[in-house]
Amino acid sequence: MRTLVIGDIHGCSAAMDHVLNMVQPSADDTIITLGDYVDRGPDTKGVIDRLLFLQGHCRLIPLAGNHEIMMLQSVHDPVEEKEWRRHGAEEALRSYAPDKPHPTLADVPDPHWHFIRNDCLTYWQTPTHLFAHAGMSPEILPEEQSDADLFWNFLSEDRAPHFSGKTLLCGHTAQRSGVPLHLGHTICIDTYAHGGGFLSCLELESGRLYQASQSGVKRESRLRLS
Repeated sequence: MRTLVIGDIHGCSAAMDHVLNMVQPSADDTIITLGDYVDRGPDTKGVIDRLLFLQGHCRLIPLAGNHEIMMLQSVHDPVEEKEWRRHGAEEALRSYAPDKPHPTLADVPDPHWHFIRNDCLTYWQTPTHLFAHAGMSPEILPEEQSDADLFWNFLSEDRAPHFSGKTLLCGHTAQRSGVPLHLGHTICIDTYAHGGGFLSCLELESGRLYQASQSGVKRESRLRLS
């Protein structure tokens, strides 16, 4: 039984396939995905298809990211949709209707809306770890965190540890170096998959870090977690 934490995928289904082939998840594994499945990369549809597949083959705990929030807000608000399209929505919609000159939200199938709207959680926690897309305010209980802290605020290197003493795993703050930001009490594993970096998957029990790029470059390393 392993706990596998995957950072921001952003439509990078090829990198996702490479990572999954590296870790070979089984039915006994728990996979926690930290949000931002959609936008920017070329295959949002393929990423969510793979997440739906994983739901039936292991314990998947998907968190919402700010890009899923923008996508949902766009459904009933043209102003929000215009803003979303400035942040990678064109690539996302094109993955659903590649042959249409102007794909729209109507091209997204119902199971994908259900996943984004109903299955994605705001945060997750275990006795030892906290998980959130962007992070958490160090002084506030997980259930009392603001949307700004959970989804939007970027991580700074002087961030204090959470008062609970639990280690926080997050994404959102892209590490363009391709190397996770490891503060000891907080680990950011958004390693810029959509921008030429790597998609990262961290095995919590061992500290093994599996990484793959869209082009198929793979590498493994180990993080010291204690």
